[in-house]
Amino acid sequence: MLNFNNVIVRLGGVTIIDGAGAALPPNSRVGLIGRNGAGKSTLMKVIAGMLDPDDGSVDMPKDSKLGYIAQEAPAGAITPIESVLAADEERAALLEESEKTEDADRIGAIHERLNVIEAHSAPARAAKILTGLGFDEQAQGQPMDSFSGGWRMRVALAALLFSRPDVLLLDEPSNHLDLEATLWLENFLISYPATILVVSHERDLLNNVVDHILHLQGGKTTLYVGGYDAFEKQRAERQAQMASAREKQIAQREKLQSFVDRWGAKAHSAKQAQSRVKALARMEPIAEAIDDPTLSFHFPSPAELKPPLLSLENAAVGYNDIAILKQLNLRLDPSDRMALLGRNGNGKTTLARLLASQLPAMEGALAKSGKLSVGYFTQYQVEELDVDDTPLEHMTRLMKDAKPGTVRAQLGRFGFSGDKATVKVGKLSGGERARLALALITRDAPHLLILDEPTNHLDVDAREALVHALNEFGGAVVMVSHDRHMLELTADRLILVDDGKAMEYGGTLDDYTNIVLGKGHVERKSSSKPSTGNRKEERRASAEKRKLSAELRKAITKHEKEMETYSGAISAIDKAMFDPDNADKSYADKAMGDLMKLRADKQSALDTAEALWLDACDRLEAL
Repeated sequence: MLNFNNVIVRLGGVTIIDGAGAALPPNSRVGLIGRNGAGKSTLMKVIAGMLDPDDGSVDMPKDSKLGYIAQEAPAGAITPIESVLAADEERAALLEESEKTEDADRIGAIHERLNVIEAHSAPARAAKILTGLGFDEQAQGQPMDSFSGGWRMRVALAALLFSRPDVLLLDEPSNHLDLEATLWLENFLISYPATILVVSHERDLLNNVVDHILHLQGGKTTLYVGGYDAFEKQRAERQAQMASAREKQIAQREKLQSFVDRWGAKAHSAKQAQSRVKALARMEPIAEAIDDPTLSFHFPSPAELKPPLLSLENAAVGYNDIAILKQLNLRLDPSDRMALLGRNGNGKTTLARLLASQLPAMEGALAKSGKLSVGYFTQYQVEELDVDDTPLEHMTRLMKDAKPGTVRAQLGRFGFSGDKATVKVGKLSGGERARLALALITRDAPHLLILDEPTNHLDVDAREALVHALNEFGGAVVMVSHDRHMLELTADRLILVDDGKAMEYGGTLDDYTNIVLGKGHVERKSSSKPSTGNRKEERRASAEKRKLSAELRKAITKHEKEMETYSGAISAIDKAMFDPDNADKSYADKAMGDLMKLRADKQSALDTAEALWLDACDRLEAL
C-alpha cells in the first residue's frame, strides 16, 4: 500500500500542494488527474522521493521497489536493447560478478538467483517491450545517438517497464508515443501485476486501465473508485450536492446576518446577537464550483468552396529525391474528417506536409482549389512561440491590417480574453501555449485544418472542448493523434499509412485496435464491401449533420440581426408616440394611428423572427 499524508509543497513562495493525502490500495491502478498546472508532476516527484515536501510524509511497505521514468533519456553508443537490459540492476550486477568470481559456491548461488529472477528470459522480455513501443529488430541494435529525443524517451519508458518495480510511477507516458504504441502500452498496463500511479489525460487509458481516480484540485486530492467515466459521474453528483449545500448555507448566513443587523444594538437581544456573530465566524464557506472560463476552443468557419478541396492522383512524396510514399490517390472534400493511422516513421507527417503544401509532389498530380487556405498545427509551433511576447503581441504581428477588436476576438475564441491576452507566453502552461498556437493558425478561417498531435499538452477537459470545436468547425480536418477518444468522436474517414502507401481503411477504429494488438487482420477499403458501405453511409450522415449545423448557425445569426432591427424600430416608434420632439425624423411626422399600425407590424415581425430564432436554437441543440 502507498500512503501519503498532508503533503504540502511550496515553490517560489506559492503553495502548489496544500495538504494532499490518500491511501492507495495494494496492487491498485490509479489515474492521477487534474487541470494543467494543478501540481500533478510535483506530487509525483514527492512520491518518487525526488522532491522534499515542506510538510507531510510518504509511506510504502519496507523493501518495496519504486520506479519512476528517468528525467534524461539514455544517449551514446549504447543500444536500446542494452539500455533496457541494464535497467535490471540486480541481473546486471550478478552477471558481472559471475564473470569475475572464482568461488564455486558463489557461482552456484549466483546462477540460482539468476534462475529465480528469470534472467535467461530477460533479452526476450526486453525485445518484446521495445517492439511494442515501436522498435523493430534492427532499431533495437542501433546506437542511442542515432535516435531523436522522443524515441530515446521511449527507450527510457521501456527500461522502466522492464525493471518491474512494485510501485510504477508514470507521468504522461503516451506523450512521445503514436496511437499504435499507446494501444500496446495500455494493453501492457492492464496486466501489470503491481501498483500503478499514472498521470494521464488519455480518457481511454483512464477507463480501460485504472480502477481508481485520484483527482488533484486546489492543492488537495480526492480518491474515487472506478475509471474516468465513473469519476465524472461521481464528481457531478458531488458538485450538485455541494451546490445545494452552498445555497442552504448562504440562506442561513443571510438569516443570521439579518438578525445581527436588526437586533445587535438592542440591549435585550445583544447576547443572542453576539452568539449569532460567533456562529457566522465559525461557518466555513462552501466553495462554489468554478468552470474555467479560459477553457475555450472555437474555430472560425471558412467561406464555402466547391469540392474537392484537393486531390492526389498517383502522387509520390519524400525527401532528397527519395520517395517515402507512392501511388497516392486521395480526395479531400470540404466536409471531410480524416484520421491518418500508422506507426511513427511510416509517413503520416510526410503526407500531412504534402497536403499542407509544405512538400511538393515528386510524381503524379496534386490539384487543389485556388482559394484553399490551410491551417497546419504541429508541436514545433508550440515550442517556437516567443516566451517574451504576449498572445496579443503574437496575434497582432500576424494580423497586421486587422482592427484591435478583431485581433482580440480571435484570441477570445481560444480563451485569451481580457488580461489573459497580455500574459507573457513564458508564464503560460503547455496547454495554454497549444491553444495559442491553434488560435494563430486559424486566424484567417482556413478551409482545411491539419492537426499533428494537437492533444499532447491538453488535459482531459481541454481535449473534450477541442472535440466539440472540431465537430462544429465548418471546414475539413486531417488529424494525426494517439488520442483514440478524439478520433472516435471526430473522424469519419480512416487512412492507413503503411508500406509506402496511404490507403482508405475499411474497418472501424476498434478493428484497427484489434489489428495492432494482434487480434485481427488488415481490411483495406477495396476488400471490404459491407464495411465500405457502412463507412460511406457514416461519412454521408456526418457530412449532412455538419451541413445542417452550419445552416442552423447562419439562420440563428440572421434572426438575431432581424430581432435587433425590429426591436430598434419599435423603440424609435415608441419615442415618436410619447416624445415626438426628440424622435427620429422618419417617425416624428406620422399620425398616431399610423404609428400604432406600424408598431403592430414591427412587433409581429419581431415575434416571427424570435420564433424562428428559438426553433433554430432548439434544432441546433438537439443536433
